[in-house]
Amino acid sequence: MPLGPVRPSPLVEQAAQRLREQITGGHWPVGTRLPGETTLAKELGVGRSTLREALRALAGAGLVQPRHGSGVFVIATEPAEDWPARLRRAAVTDVYEVRLGVEVHAARLAAQRRTPEDITALRAALDGRRAASDADDTAFVDADIALHAAVVAAARNPVLTALFAEFTPVLREALIDLLSLTGLRENHPGHGDETHTALVEAVTDGAPDVAASALRTDLEATLKLLRERS
Repeated sequence: MPLGPVRPSPLVEQAAQRLREQITGGHWPVGTRLPGETTLAKELGVGRSTLREALRALAGAGLVQPRHGSGVFVIATEPAEDWPARLRRAAVTDVYEVRLGVEVHAARLAAQRRTPEDITALRAALDGRRAASDADDTAFVDADIALHAAVVAAARNPVLTALFAEFTPVLREALIDLLSLTGLRENHPGHGDETHTALVEAVTDGAPDVAASALRTDLEATLKLLRERS
């Protein structure tokens, strides 16, 4: 299958797509060394700098690997699935188990590292969660997640913050569905207020073990409900 020249713009994306089609279509099996830069650039009708950018994109997708002094080799025929896509496919209980580990550790760190600004943010988020008890399930879940995000932020660890942000879309959808299915808020509109209050107070007071315990209690109760519904 000839590669054929690409259209003027966007050249990098088009070149990467043409090369990807050759790889995923089996034209270049795993272990194959790609033709040299000059050959590929000429076949695609692009400059060598454009070709290099396209190859970098394929390397980022896990399809090829440059080897110093040897060239660029095919290492997979399917692109690596990115983390957000993997989370969307995962069972919510699996995601929640990981969330539990991440957030409990974050709560412990938050109690050790919180600043006056963090305490202000936590109390505001707790007030927001209480105010949302009169709102619908979607608004309540958003307020609940905002409080949990404030705890994670107080841990002062950008990796934990980024992990929590990745979980949020999956968790949000699952929690809204859970409240709708179980009717948990029909008799208790502010469901979980006691544990969340205990969490905020423990972080504020600088009590890592108490903060971790309060959050674990809250998340394990929700995980139990999710397992019962799965």
